[in-house]
Amino acid sequence: MLTHKQLRTKALANAEVATEYEKLADEFSLLDEFLKARTAQGLTQAQVAEKIGTTQSAVARMESGSGKHSPSLATLTKYADALGCKLEVRLVRRPRPTNNLAVRPSPTTPKRTAA
Repeated sequence: MLTHKQLRTKALANAEVATEYEKLADEFSLLDEFLKARTAQGLTQAQVAEKIGTTQSAVARMESGSGKHSPSLATLTKYADALGCKLEVRLVRRPRPTNNLAVRPSPTTPKRTAA
């Protein structure tokens, strides 16, 4: 029987699986942050649910990342508040793909002249 780590390594050796896994990396990272914060506070899902006015099963669905439930920013903010944290949402520019082709000005681009 394979361990989780061995199974993950084997699965990620498949290019299609690796591509799909990468697409979910940000979501997995966020879920991991929530789980680490809840664990650090010593809270159960039921305790977090009580603090934010929902059910334990709703918290479990949110933490599972099953893709069937996308919590609102308001819910994520309440969850963060219940853990004594602040939710931050940022836009981070993705690096542009690099290629070895030199960029040439188009024929319609005006040429600069030295002054």
